[in-house]
Amino acid sequence: MLKKLSRYLIISFLLITILFSVSGLVDVKAQQLTPVIPTSAMATVTGTPTGPFITVNADQDQINVRECPNTTTCSIIGVLLPGETRPAKGRSPGGEWIMIEYPFPPNGVAWVHSSLVTVSPGFLNVIEPPATPTPLVTATVDPTLAAQFIVTAVPTRLPTFTQPAPLDIPTLIPEVNPGIVPNVPMGMVIAVLAALGIFGGFISLIRGR
Repeated sequence: MLKKLSRYLIISFLLITILFSVSGLVDVKAQQLTPVIPTSAMATVTGTPTGPFITVNADQDQINVRECPNTTTCSIIGVLLPGETRPAKGRSPGGEWIMIEYPFPPNGVAWVHSSLVTVSPGFLNVIEPPATPTPLVTATVDPTLAAQFIVTAVPTRLPTFTQPAPLDIPTLIPEVNPGIVPNVPMGMVIAVLAALGIFGGFISLIRGR
């Protein structure tokens, strides 16, 4: 019995020793593989522009960025949002426009109106703006061709209205028989004629005797 117990104790001790050895090797390998992170603060890169820069005023929804300092002939190439900053390169002779760094044009600069931004610091060198771009093709109209499509209205006299002659409406007059006295009843006329016929026949009869 004691021999069996001693054997179990020895086996258990050996197993525990092996387990501790293996766990120690694992910890050493883990330490070798884990990178060391420095505890000192790392330097950060800030995007604050150096030198003069513009800041879009907060009361603006957005402002237009133009290829040259003119609202009518210069096209819009981008926009800036409120609070956005850009390095300022200079200003126009009148101070109405400010040249800024902008990545999209080929020359890397663009223009914004000075009333929409704040310049920090306030002094900027005067830069002569580029020439205003002109359209490559100027539309011209041939006056001879245009004259063919101009229609001149010739005034004409309005027709005059002539009053027509009065309409002569004929009146129908009832025909009156000349042998019949007007306003005499037809029955009386027949009776008189019949009496005359009888009287004439009676006279003829007497003469024939």
